[in-house]
Amino acid sequence: MVRYLKYLPLVILSLALVGLTACTEEAPDTSAAELAAVQQELEDTKMELEEAKSSAMAMPEGGSRLEAVKARGSVICASRNDVPGYGSLDDAGNNVGFDIDLCRALAAATVGDPNAIEIRLITAAERGPTIQSGEVDMLVRTVTWTTSRDSQWGNYAQTMFYDGQGFMVNKSLGIDSALDLDGASVCVTQGTTTELNLQDFSDQNNLGIEALTFEDTDAVVAAYESGQCDAFTNDRSQLAALGTALANRDDHVILPETISEEPLGPVVPHGDDQWFDIVKTVMAILIYGEAYGVNQGSVSSTATGDTKVDRLLGIDGSFGQESLGLSNTVAQDVLNAVGNYGDVYNRNLGPDGINLPRENGRNALWANAPCQDCPKGGQIYAAPLR
Repeated sequence: MVRYLKYLPLVILSLALVGLTACTEEAPDTSAAELAAVQQELEDTKMELEEAKSSAMAMPEGGSRLEAVKARGSVICASRNDVPGYGSLDDAGNNVGFDIDLCRALAAATVGDPNAIEIRLITAAERGPTIQSGEVDMLVRTVTWTTSRDSQWGNYAQTMFYDGQGFMVNKSLGIDSALDLDGASVCVTQGTTTELNLQDFSDQNNLGIEALTFEDTDAVVAAYESGQCDAFTNDRSQLAALGTALANRDDHVILPETISEEPLGPVVPHGDDQWFDIVKTVMAILIYGEAYGVNQGSVSSTATGDTKVDRLLGIDGSFGQESLGLSNTVAQDVLNAVGNYGDVYNRNLGPDGINLPRENGRNALWANAPCQDCPKGGQIYAAPLR
């Protein structure tokens, strides 16, 4: 009960407002506008109480997050719906994307239903406070892994996409390089590593760039397209994705320079090692599913004769599922639900999505190169499932 005491003032206010409303109804000289204002304040207070209750129930005091998720029957992920490929609305109004599928994979593993997810839409600036509060089970919103965020925000699982920051400009400016942005105005999302990287790049090259900041990505793109700034900057994959929504995409070009490292991956709240290990294991299932050639259409429930595949699918041996509180056949649930890493990539970021090349790039599997040529392979890798 202690954890609810902080909401006592709201309860008292709510009761007071109820009494005030009753008194107001008896007072003939009270205007309708005043009564409406009181009633609206009461409704707002009720909403705050419901949100507070929901937040408090997200993580029971003294319990594990896995227990909370199972009791709730769903996984709560903080994400987005404004960037194609990562999180956006399809024609039916469903939120789909690479990040959304990572949330669905976690739900399949923990509650047995990939659709048992709640997506909390947040801005870039809200990412840190949201995961720090513990009100969500996972933050998966194109979040760059940095040392300060790792220590202050939450625990980062393995990198699921390697990106880097770039610039988009209108071809009419005649700019061929980011080094030509001397004195230019650049639109950028507020409260992001993107904003910090822009300042570093400007200072390092004495460019005197003027940063125009906006709270969300949609506002950045709208400002750029309306001519408020000369360029806009974001991760290169997001530039490609957001560029698809521009009225005249062919009038714009992504400049060749990549000015930062942006390893992206899921984040979980500090304080629950079991939950952190669960998320890392689910991500590893996606990666090794592709490495072992097990995709959404070829998940076997009987022995295949391949030791590694049979261990992955929980048919023979274990890789620690029982210690994590997961089903021995959890990989079957995950891979049947969303497919392997390659399936998720191709559906959202690859040829069936925004068409970002993957072959021979950093987002290819480490296993795609023979060992003697390993440095030229990809960097998508996870701890072995053993």
